[in-house]
Amino acid sequence: MAPTRRTVLAAGGTLLTGLAGCGRSGSEASTDERVTGGDGPTTTDPTADLDLREANVTAVELAAESDGRYRFDVTLYHDDDGEDGYANWWQVETLDGEQLGRRDLLHAHSTAPFTRSETVTVPEDVGCVAVRGHDETHGYGGQAMLVRVPGGETTPVRQGRERRQFDTEACP
Repeated sequence: MAPTRRTVLAAGGTLLTGLAGCGRSGSEASTDERVTGGDGPTTTDPTADLDLREANVTAVELAAESDGRYRFDVTLYHDDDGEDGYANWWQVETLDGEQLGRRDLLHAHSTAPFTRSETVTVPEDVGCVAVRGHDETHGYGGQAMLVRVPGGETTPVRQGRERRQFDTEACP
């Protein structure tokens, strides 16, 4: 029987954790287990440290339509094959938490990132929105994305397990 994706990821994570202690300097005082410094980049994949049990927003494309309406093309990355639940929706909201629009997802989408679109009306006085994913089993968690309106620039933020506002976050 071939190893599952989770087994391979767990083995890779264990290997990387072991190698992280092989740096030249042993005097770091930080308790952060991620390798963030050194002689070169530690990863070229910005999704490498995402918890795939969560509905992670990894990309958002914004296209202006008319009358304050924007098409949001949202890419989610979630391991829908690894458990009973799946990424069941994503939504666009103001930074203080007011929902502007939501895209329901009616079925699992495997383990590859996938993109779905929804047109949402954004009030003229709103210059930045949050796009967050939701998982049927775990609820909130993982990576959300702040999006500048109308420019479309994005910044990833960790949303945490509990629903929270993003009004203290810097918009791109």
